[in-house]
Amino acid sequence: MAENEQIPDYSAFLSDISVKIRDIEEKENILKDRVLLIGENLVNQRNDIDQEFLEIKAKILEIESELKRIRLTLQGILENSDNLVRRNEFDILKRQFEMFQPLELARISDVERMINKALKK
Repeated sequence: MAENEQIPDYSAFLSDISVKIRDIEEKENILKDRVLLIGENLVNQRNDIDQEFLEIKAKILEIESELKRIRLTLQGILENSDNLVRRNEFDILKRQFEMFQPLELARISDVERMINKALKK
């Protein structure tokens, strides 16, 4: 019976090892699934980041073109600024025009007509 008693000890031991191997295989499968999910997430995030990068790059190019257009406009304004009148010069001319008021001046013919009209009365 000594041999019979050892057989159940080995079968329990082998059964225990078998259960542990199955547990390890199950954990390995779970880890493999997690690694695959992490890989998919990384790929998705990389695609999202690449898309955002392309959008940002397009916006930067648009801003650069607008900046060039603004620079050209400012350069044109600066080149033409010599031909423009300064504000204080304009104010001086405006005051002189207001003092002169050419529309209120009478022509010689108008004065003669007023004199003739006044004499006829």
